[in-house]
Amino acid sequence: MKFQPEYPKGSTPLDPDELNGLIPDDIVMQSELNFLEQKNIIEGKNWALKYRKEILDESFVRLLHKRMYGDVWTWSGQYRTTQKSIGIDSSQISTQVFILMKDVQTWVEHQSYNWTEILARFHHRLVFIHPFPNGNGRYSRMHTDLLAAKYNQQIPTWGAASVVGDINQEGGIREVYIQALKFADQKKFDELIRFLYL
Repeated sequence: MKFQPEYPKGSTPLDPDELNGLIPDDIVMQSELNFLEQKNIIEGKNWALKYRKEILDESFVRLLHKRMYGDVWTWSGQYRTTQKSIGIDSSQISTQVFILMKDVQTWVEHQSYNWTEILARFHHRLVFIHPFPNGNGRYSRMHTDLLAAKYNQQIPTWGAASVVGDINQEGGIREVYIQALKFADQKKFDELIRFLYL
């Protein structure tokens, strides 16, 4: 029986070629994939916390995603080449990621925004660009956490303290998160800024 993924509301479905990039060949249920991805993400986080080079760098974006998903997906760390219902045109990903990293360096250097807003804007732009075939939300939240840690800022809670549920599963906290991202698409960042430390 070939694995058929389940997609929570607001997630990006994989196309057939991307789905064929699944490395383990014995996965049958979504819960098995979730477990393997979470295990790989924890390994990626442990690696990232020891990383001492520049994290506001386009090459780090790909490297972090590879470390988070490299045991599960062959395309981990590679920018998507397909168009999705969300995200910019795939031909612009590399350029826009590079611009974002330079923008954030400027925001930090010149204190263009307070730290909570820097983190919210950084996270939103990563999600908006949607660099990878899948795992963009989880990757973007981790990169945002690493940015906060690098500059000794409070690590975002991503709404965990006040909303019931799992941000990676449908309902509750995920709906609040997606709504906050939609407001940010309209340059209204207040909801996302609040959500970071709910």
